[in-house]
Amino acid sequence: MKFDIAIIGSGPGGYVAAIRASQLGKSVAIIEKSELGGVCLNWGCIPTKALLKSAQVFDYINHAKDYGISVASHSVDFDAMVQRSRGVAGNMSKGVEFLMKKNKITVIQGAGKLAGKGKIAVTKDGKTETVEATQIILATGARSRELPNIKIDGTRVLGYREAMVMPKQPKELLIIGSGAIGMEFAYFYHTIGTKVTIVEFMSRILPIEDEEVSKTMAMTYKKRGIEILTESSVEKVDIKGDRCVVTVKTKTGEQTFEVDNVLSAAGVQTNLENLGLEEMGIKTDKGKVLVDEYYQTSAAGVYAIGDIVPGPALAHVASAEGIICIEHICGVHTDPLNYGNIPGCTYTHPEVASVGLTEAQAKEKGYDIRVGKFPFSASGKASAGGHKEGFVKVIFDKKYGEWLGCHMVGEGVTDMIIEAVVARNLETTGHEIIKSVHPHPTMSEAVMEAVAQAYDECIHL
Repeated sequence: MKFDIAIIGSGPGGYVAAIRASQLGKSVAIIEKSELGGVCLNWGCIPTKALLKSAQVFDYINHAKDYGISVASHSVDFDAMVQRSRGVAGNMSKGVEFLMKKNKITVIQGAGKLAGKGKIAVTKDGKTETVEATQIILATGARSRELPNIKIDGTRVLGYREAMVMPKQPKELLIIGSGAIGMEFAYFYHTIGTKVTIVEFMSRILPIEDEEVSKTMAMTYKKRGIEILTESSVEKVDIKGDRCVVTVKTKTGEQTFEVDNVLSAAGVQTNLENLGLEEMGIKTDKGKVLVDEYYQTSAAGVYAIGDIVPGPALAHVASAEGIICIEHICGVHTDPLNYGNIPGCTYTHPEVASVGLTEAQAKEKGYDIRVGKFPFSASGKASAGGHKEGFVKVIFDKKYGEWLGCHMVGEGVTDMIIEAVVARNLETTGHEIIKSVHPHPTMSEAVMEAVAQAYDECIHL
């Protein structure tokens, strides 16, 4: 089997790259050892959002009286929630399968390994076949990172994958890590009635976000009854029968928690094993494949994209990298990816979304800044919808008017952040945002109001 391009891995990096290559007239093979769509579609981005939606609906019903509605009785059907999530993921995977057929992409099931220049050995059920390609792209993604002292057994101590398909809802759950994965599972399980404790090693939850975002989310979660321990670490987990006895080192000393399950959400680990990197002389550093700005590795004809290369481990980043990589291979003019303008989203309730520099980062870089902030408590749409928590915060450079950063907490902000991303890409000024008429009443008005506040022109504060 010979192709112009062969891709190992069919996640949002791999399958998107395959489709773009086909659009540009290349013969393409994609090699996948598990489900089409990779972790994102099957065990990450999509099924988690389905679970979160179930929790949000349950939360709405709990507060139905606030909207003038009486509900006689309701309860959580945990198994049905899980099954709905799996159904959503299954349909998305079938959608990728359809796209592969539509674009005449050959799908080869099995584990791929580099086997010399232009060759991949694909193994399935003990049998190995060779695929040849002029260009090879590695897009093997990542998995739950296992802490050295916390062994994930899949039953009591879980990774994100097991946390999505638990046989029954835990009464108590301790989560290690407060990044996007940890915070989203905390919201889901707490909302449907599980007692949740979050343990974070850093000084605040969501540590990569703007400090005001972290403080707002901490207050929101604590108000709802989620226990948060910062500057703390899980030292050990002892399994005693069907319970986990967790020893946590905190600022004030050790504490012990007895819970049904522990979720390890302390980041991800790249899938670099058994790819033949060493044999091909492909350079890596700290678990990442080293590439140039168009994702060429140190081996001619071999490229790498997605979670296995330096940069944010995000699905939309992998997709963008895949397209840039393919277009460069095919001789289409394309610019390198601007990693300083990548939006980050956390699908809790309220949601979190951000792009660019935080206020602290802007000051550290020496910028003289304007900061504007507009609370959703002053938004008519937020008040009408019953979701007044959160804000939009914007940061501008005083000298040139550059939009340095935007940070949001609130209902639906993951769909709002794109205004800041596009505006920054176009080098839009704050005055252009202010003078762009935003529809009323919408949550998006808060962006314009925050920018106006930075320039002392805010009307509704």
